[in-house]
Amino acid sequence: MTDETSAQRVAELLRDYSVEVNPSQSKVVDLAVDRLEPPTEVFLPWIPGADPMQTVPAAARLRRAGLVPVPHIAARHVESATQLEQVAARLVGEAGIDRVLIVGGDRAKPVGPYQTSLQIMQSRAFQKLGIARVAVAGFPEGNPAINDAALEHALVEKVTFARLAGLQLSVVTQFCFEAKPIVAWLRHIRVRGIDVPVRIGLAGPAALMTLVRYAVRCGIGNSLHALTHNPAFARLLVEKGPEPIVREIAAWDGFHGGSPGDHQSPSSLGIAGLHFYVFGGFDKTINWIAAHRAPQSPLNQP
Repeated sequence: MTDETSAQRVAELLRDYSVEVNPSQSKVVDLAVDRLEPPTEVFLPWIPGADPMQTVPAAARLRRAGLVPVPHIAARHVESATQLEQVAARLVGEAGIDRVLIVGGDRAKPVGPYQTSLQIMQSRAFQKLGIARVAVAGFPEGNPAINDAALEHALVEKVTFARLAGLQLSVVTQFCFEAKPIVAWLRHIRVRGIDVPVRIGLAGPAALMTLVRYAVRCGIGNSLHALTHNPAFARLLVEKGPEPIVREIAAWDGFHGGSPGDHQSPSSLGIAGLHFYVFGGFDKTINWIAAHRAPQSPLNQP
């Protein structure tokens, strides 16, 4: 692949990206409104211990600006079916959301009746309000709290339920620092018949210790090992941000973007876009994206 082709594929991957911001950080929400182009998706996580109703004004602010808010609904954070219905009603009624990301939640024991994201889907709390677009989490490097077989079984169950319920399901992955486990995981789930669009999670540019801290918290073992045991790799990642990973993903045969059914190539990975975790700061990540969306940019050269 020529340098020009590589840059073009990187730009193509970045054509439809999403970002994640904390809804309680009003200044960052304001930055999203100022800097993002409509209709960019902005994911709003439910931080453990936070009031989920904090997401409502942030989502409404983003929606008014022409952006697409995607609130997280964390199963193990939900206190009751009543709370879930109230959160859903306010997000739809006051913020005008039309999609959600449903996750298990970063909590060892649930505070209420829901243990899994599938149970939230099965409650139909959002479907009853007309929400048909649902995203769930994907784990190319596994989850330290759940074995790989259970993770795969859970994803198959969610895909099956979504098909029966008429939901438009997609997957957003944990962030990784290496392309190889991402591509291997994508190929594996495609072989299993999981054909939903996938957004690949990446950490935006950040300092080494910041990346290590979040990697430890999220349990991405293989990438963490590469980050801490390979100084040259760590230096490259800090200096260039996620560029080396994006280039490697884009170089794999069969990359076309979108969902597998949209393309003639049977080896398409079905990548719908990239999803950025802004650990190193919102502006820093958006500046990096802006530079690399233009293939001719000097920042997009090897």
